[in-house]
Amino acid sequence: MSSEHREHFATGLARAFAGAVIFSLPLLMTMEMWWLGFLMPAWKLALLLALFFPFLVALSWHVGFEPTFSLRDDVVDALVAYAVGFVSSTVVLALLGQLESDMAMREIVGKVSLQAVPASIGALLSQAQLGHREGEQVLRGGAASYASEMFIMAVGALFLAFNLAPTEEMVQIAAALSEWDTIALMAASLAAMHTFVYAVAFRGSPQDHRTASGWSVLMRFTIAGYGLTLAISAYMLWSFGRLDGLSPAAALQAIAVMGFPAAVGAAAARLIL
Repeated sequence: MSSEHREHFATGLARAFAGAVIFSLPLLMTMEMWWLGFLMPAWKLALLLALFFPFLVALSWHVGFEPTFSLRDDVVDALVAYAVGFVSSTVVLALLGQLESDMAMREIVGKVSLQAVPASIGALLSQAQLGHREGEQVLRGGAASYASEMFIMAVGALFLAFNLAPTEEMVQIAAALSEWDTIALMAASLAAMHTFVYAVAFRGSPQDHRTASGWSVLMRFTIAGYGLTLAISAYMLWSFGRLDGLSPAAALQAIAVMGFPAAVGAAAARLIL
């Protein structure tokens, strides 16, 4: 490895640590996340870590903290991002007094592992937020394919959903809404997704959205994207136990409530990235 490449990697790694802390700090200082670290079933936590790894690999291809040229490079980037997430989460939780020597190992590992997930996303997003690559688009996926568009929207949805899904407020808000309130919220979510980027044409809106018919964009991106955000919302709420004990109707309402910020995040994905 040349000295120039080592310097480039070191700079990217430093940005990755900064991004990990910036992205995950609200969660690192959230009581629900501390509790979930040791109350969340071990198999659910392991599943979350396993499912997020291919997501990180794909995110590395779109925007990693150093240029990658093969699947192997993206896998390595994802592993480094996880390592950065674990280290940064351990350091910050220790500074906040949430890791004590008398704690059970299960509690320490649970707390750090759960926080490492959003931290690892922040590590990979650090290149788009804190730096740039000369001669290369920061967002490599761009508008290259429909799959890339959907993935970018998923990143935006996760960006906000991960910060809200652990809280009890999502279920409390859902319990206070009537069926018609829930329908109105879902309609507002769709309207926000369609208007926030596509109709207003904010920075980063793909050229395809400007040239295609409104109906085509509505069906292929807004409605399909909203379905994706609802799926992400359902999984996040289920992972954090927020759907436990709820009736099917109450669970659907909670998912619809979670889908509102997730939809905004999906619509603003290109601004976030």
